[in-house]
Amino acid sequence: MSRLPEVVIVGRPNVGKSSLLNRIAGKRIAVVEEYPGVTRDRKSVEADWAGSRFTLVDTGGWLASGSELDDKVSNQSEKALETADLVLLIFDVSVGITQEDIEFARIVKRSGKPTIVVANKVDDASREVAIWDAMQFGLGDPIAVSAQHGRGAGDLLDAVVAQLPFVESEEDNDDDDGILGVAIVGRPNVGKSTLFNRMIGEDRSVIHDMPGTTRDAIDTVVETEEGPIRFIDTAGMRRRAKTERGAEQYSVIRALDALDRADIALLVVDATIGASHQDQRLAERITAAGCPAVVVLNKWDLVATEDREDVMASVGERLAFLGTAPVLKVAAISGRGVHKILPAIFDATDAYQSRVSTGALNRAIRDLQNLHPAPGVRIRYAVQGAVEPPTFTLFTSGTLPATYLRYVERSLRERFDFGSTPMKLRVRVG
Repeated sequence: MSRLPEVVIVGRPNVGKSSLLNRIAGKRIAVVEEYPGVTRDRKSVEADWAGSRFTLVDTGGWLASGSELDDKVSNQSEKALETADLVLLIFDVSVGITQEDIEFARIVKRSGKPTIVVANKVDDASREVAIWDAMQFGLGDPIAVSAQHGRGAGDLLDAVVAQLPFVESEEDNDDDDGILGVAIVGRPNVGKSTLFNRMIGEDRSVIHDMPGTTRDAIDTVVETEEGPIRFIDTAGMRRRAKTERGAEQYSVIRALDALDRADIALLVVDATIGASHQDQRLAERITAAGCPAVVVLNKWDLVATEDREDVMASVGERLAFLGTAPVLKVAAISGRGVHKILPAIFDATDAYQSRVSTGALNRAIRDLQNLHPAPGVRIRYAVQGAVEPPTFTLFTSGTLPATYLRYVERSLRERFDFGSTPMKLRVRVG
């Protein structure tokens, strides 16, 4: 196996190196205590982010001088720089920049290794201004995180994988276990994470007033009375012109990947704004992915009564790509209307997986032709070749006009209760 890229976490003692390793690894690997010197040896763990693997290395705290043991730990930190493909230099904003931070930053800079400066313990916005003190290191703009609470960890990891050679994650086939996959998609800050948390009953996603808090797709399997569902909570997708390179670019890629992996999409729309051009683009992408959709108008309780008709009109106009997809009016914060979502998901999924017998299908074809025959063309017979989505092949005596194909689709949809599920019609002439 080829060597994975190595990301080394360095800094003086007690700045949160081990906490950051645990946060990224997703489990408690390094021992974390509130006093210096706990980590003495380098600890390595394989990490995975945005489909890319790398080795994460935790080091002991670097000290300019101290006991013989302190000196050995500091030497280990410096040696770790030699094999690093990327260095994460951490400092503690709650303490501020110390002389030891400055001295060690000089050592890191002399190593010539690509470096990201990490401002840790930025637990809230009031501490963000302090991160810029690190500009004196001369190692680029710092990234603010709270390793303990997870704040900013996604942004940091996006920056990490952007600077490393891509090593593809090993497939674990979690998505091939027969569990229904539901992707929650929408523009930033429409309440996807709030809705997600309300539906699964616990806080799995960070919720913050600033758009773009969710940076990765988080899969959570939930048991329901109808069977298990895998919810995929994705980052919001913006127009390309508004998408920054790096962090948000990865978010868009992962959100599109979530649609490709999903069996059904929940398109969350901010009802206080109505369906926007960005929502329209999302509807196009859902259609291209070939999965059914449920439209969720969130924040419906904040829409004035006199504005509700206009909001629904915008949905009908801009989300026409989704056909007759159900539109649910909910308030994720209070939970109002959220109970309607699961039944809508299962109804849409049943139709998506439906199979029509050849006899019933051809009786429907005969009836729709008797009612409205195609000019100069006859559908001789039809078969259903696939499900997910239901796919029908029509064997005809000639080419069917596009308008007549739409009539056939509409007739089959009504006859067999396909609702809003996507359908494919294929024509074979001869």
